Amino acid sequence: MGKISVVINTLNEAKNLPQAIASIKNLASEIVVVDMESDDETVEIAKKLGARVFGHKRVGYVEPARNFAISKASGDWILILDADEEISPDLAKEIKDIVNSHQADYYRIPRKNIIFGHFMKHSRWWPDYNIRFFKKGFVSWNEIIHGVPVTKGVGNDVKDSEDLAIIHHHHKDIDSYLERMIRYSKIQSEELVKNGYIFYWPDLITKPTNEFLSRYFAGQGYKDGIHGLAISLLQSMSELIIYVRVWGSEGYQEKEISKEDVNKIFNKNIHDLIWWIRKEFSWLRFRKFW
Repeated sequence: MGKISVVINTLNEAKNLPQAIASIKNLASEIVVVDMESDDETVEIAKKLGARVFGHKRVGYVEPARNFAISKASGDWILILDADEEISPDLAKEIKDIVNSHQADYYRIPRKNIIFGHFMKHSRWWPDYNIRFFKKGFVSWNEIIHGVPVTKGVGNDVKDSEDLAIIHHHHKDIDSYLERMIRYSKIQSEELVKNGYIFYWPDLITKPTNEFLSRYFAGQGYKDGIHGLAISLLQSMSELIIYVRVWGSEGYQEKEISKEDVNKIFNKNIHDLIWWIRKEFSWLRFRKFW
């Protein structure tokens, strides 16, 4: 069987790292941890658990450091794992079978996102396929936040089964969610500006609304109960903050907005909301109110 390197990028992951490494101990030929100037005991823990540890400057998200981490791996195959993730025994066996079968050069693996203690089966959180296992040299990352990896060769998917998914302990509480939302929204707004986006005030209404509709209705987030409702609303709020940040980058300039313009935008979004309610909740009846 080819040698498997597990690559983990870290920043203050002392609490999460032991669980991640324990899950791949019987799979990895080597563990490579690239730490981004942690303030806690992440580096010491990684070394104690047998990882080869390298340093990287602190960045606000993982993509810029991922190619560097991969370059430090010596294995024929690379498994990318985040410190707040773990591999199930069934997935470990599946990965070993993949190495022996030589059917593809890279694989997308489903990810089981646990948010506020709940497995998000809907709300566009499942199967959350990510390219995480590949032959070295066949996958690389660009430096755009949440960017899609660049691939070559033949790709394949691991079956979208809970038993074969990466377990992602995503947001344990609201503080964790808000901390990441604040950090990521800043980066995403900067990317929009860099790519030439100019603030357009209707986006303060349409972008958050579309995000909510796509998760709660199109993604059937209502099947995740209160978790689905809360996360859909939080993701909507994240979109709002991104576009307010863009407005701020232009100096919070005042713009003329008429009541008629606002009414037009809200009416369109209300129509979209009602369309989804009627589609997903056909039993619900209400009066026309606009």
